[in-house]
Amino acid sequence: MFTQLQAHPLICGVILILFDLALWQFIGATRHNLRLCVRIGIFVAFSAVMTAAGISPLQPPLWPDDAVLNLMGTVLGIGWWLFAARTLTIILGYGLMSRAGHSARLLHDLMGALIFLIAIVAAAAYVLQLPVKGLLATSGAMAIIVGLALQSTLSDVFSGIVLNTTKPYQLNDRISIDGTQGKVVEIDWRSTHLMTDMGGIAVVPNSVAAKARIVNFSRPGDVNGISVTIAVPSGVRPRRAIDALEKTLHGTRALLQTRPAKVSVKSSHLDYTEYEMKGFIASAKSKNEVCNLMFDLAHRHLEAGGVVWGCGQEEQRWNRQRRLLEEVRIFRSLSSEERDQLAADMTAVDYQADEVILAFGEVADCLMIISTGVVSVAIHDDEKLVEAGRMGPGEVMGEEGILADKPSRGEFRSITSGRLFRIEKAVFGDQLEHLGELKNALSHLQDQRQEIRETLVMHKPVEIKKIGLLQWLMQRR
Repeated sequence: MFTQLQAHPLICGVILILFDLALWQFIGATRHNLRLCVRIGIFVAFSAVMTAAGISPLQPPLWPDDAVLNLMGTVLGIGWWLFAARTLTIILGYGLMSRAGHSARLLHDLMGALIFLIAIVAAAAYVLQLPVKGLLATSGAMAIIVGLALQSTLSDVFSGIVLNTTKPYQLNDRISIDGTQGKVVEIDWRSTHLMTDMGGIAVVPNSVAAKARIVNFSRPGDVNGISVTIAVPSGVRPRRAIDALEKTLHGTRALLQTRPAKVSVKSSHLDYTEYEMKGFIASAKSKNEVCNLMFDLAHRHLEAGGVVWGCGQEEQRWNRQRRLLEEVRIFRSLSSEERDQLAADMTAVDYQADEVILAFGEVADCLMIISTGVVSVAIHDDEKLVEAGRMGPGEVMGEEGILADKPSRGEFRSITSGRLFRIEKAVFGDQLEHLGELKNALSHLQDQRQEIRETLVMHKPVEIKKIGLLQWLMQRR
């Protein structure tokens, strides 16, 4: 066996390397431990082949007179150093990835390049017996020249090391780098790749990211800030506008109660004043939806407070209840004369905060339209009342009593003070030409709310009751 190894060491070494490459591809990237053990085992076998053949990586081949054996020894010696560099790189990479994850890839690549550089220099010094000092001096001068030529690239590389060490952001984080906002999809040795909201990829050099102002919207993960700016005519008193916008925040159920939302004056101009509403939500995915809802609620509450944006002459003559009938969707089938008639029959009722407007199980004798304020809707899940949503200006309640004298399936309780308008049941008589279409709209609204109730009850989490050993034995009988 020793004679065969001494005669054909190169063939055995090549076979081991090919076997290593084949197993590396066959095992698969997910089985890290097995791949690492196989690589170390084959490297040990490769070292044993060299030792059995009398070849040492720390000295030149021992057969200077035999050109063939000398070439084999030289090839195996250089191969051992490269094989050792590859194995050490994989071991270090496995340790870095298991501790730091994907963010350590850049550091792993740089360490691998340094290890291979050391292996090449060692092979030249020990196996090829080259003058390493002169080679290092020459390579040092070349390194200075190359470094000056690649100054910006090297700046990106070392900035990438800093970013991977400090970790101001990671993959899948939503960040803003110097005004460029997007989701982090890749971090490599030169740049950070962001997927913007428009679907494009923004490539930000690491040197720019290391110096720029970075805002990470994904940390902390359970809190995401949102901001909505709205312009109000400068003739509106700020106190009135702020009261309306505070009701908007009360009416936005998605805002976290643990972090109070705020309204502030952002800027003042000759024609308008900008107000900013700030709050926090749990999921960044619903940010656009919540912002749109807040903007719509703000517009409705401001109109309820008397703020009017560029409307026609006829609309300016309308009172508040007449404008409400224009805004409420279920009254769209009525003619203008019928809406005028309903507006004249509406009665205003003021309510205070934390007042039950319509109790659970109560039969409503009128249709109520919220003019100002915020009302919470709670449904019964067979155990207790659970908040299902919040209502604001332009929304109605009491449709069950109007349609079929049925009791209310929810409790309507005010969160803020406000005003509502009552339309008595007797008003819905035969004098309305489009009464059938109005009842169909009310029935459709009732069906929608019933679906919401069923959805909330079906998604109710099942409470797991803890029982003792004796109770468990009794149930098993």
